[in-house]
Amino acid sequence: MINEIELFCNYLLIDKKYSSNTIESYRRDLTKVDTFLNKNITSIDEKDIKKYLKHLTEHEESKKSIARNISALRSFYKFLVIEKVVSNNPMENIELPKLNKALPKTLDEEDIDNLLDINLVDTFSYRNKAMLELMYASGLRVSELINLKVHDIDLDMALVRTIGKGSKERIIPIGDYATEYLKKYLTEYRDSMLKKEYNDYLFLNNHGKKMTRQGFFKILKAIAYEKGINKELSPHTLRHSFATHLLNHGADLRSIQELLGHSDISTTQIYTHVSNQELRKNYDEYHPHS
Repeated sequence: MINEIELFCNYLLIDKKYSSNTIESYRRDLTKVDTFLNKNITSIDEKDIKKYLKHLTEHEESKKSIARNISALRSFYKFLVIEKVVSNNPMENIELPKLNKALPKTLDEEDIDNLLDINLVDTFSYRNKAMLELMYASGLRVSELINLKVHDIDLDMALVRTIGKGSKERIIPIGDYATEYLKKYLTEYRDSMLKKEYNDYLFLNNHGKKMTRQGFFKILKAIAYEKGINKELSPHTLRHSFATHLLNHGADLRSIQELLGHSDISTTQIYTHVSNQELRKNYDEYHPHS
């Protein structure tokens, strides 16, 4: 099955223009199936698939993980049928497990103000301030943030250009705070972070190379710890907070969808539930007869 997996991954890269992280996730899940079943691709049937899914369940894989495996297998076999590698699709009658949709974790505006109130004392603190201000101002995914190049920022127009999921370009306005600290970082600090080799990535680590996802997460956690913010926190929390706060202040859902780069409005609608929770909290706290 390995050759078919690589053929499928090439299709995801060239035809679907999926990111390298997404393709690697597909490859990893499909390779696990191949190792477990150890059968010729053309002889795998629905019973084999159910046997593998039972194996995942017995090894306490989460529903989310099993659903991801099923999605990968569905796409894979759909591709193989189209390419006439197999004639029957063993995934036709396999259903996804029902998932409980967890509401996205957000920070309230007071926590955001606290998080962004960074003591600016050196090159790294100015870089961190610029990164976090930009994340909260734009709702970028962390993968989009770390892949920004210097020319993706237009300080005069206060805009950031990014390539999101499915290689879709979007241009996002950014506010005065983000613009101010990006300008300061770019004009006064970034060049001093470069080592022997030049690169044009916007945010650099202490080795003068592109900031990594892990590096950004580590910085975020350290700042949150220093500020006494004990809530569950990840880079995506800033994206969720960006969307929720926009909605709370009257932005319409379609505009938020465009800013976040969601292809489907239903993905954005989850923020209405978060916002409703905030409304309930405010009602209970402030209404005289609540």
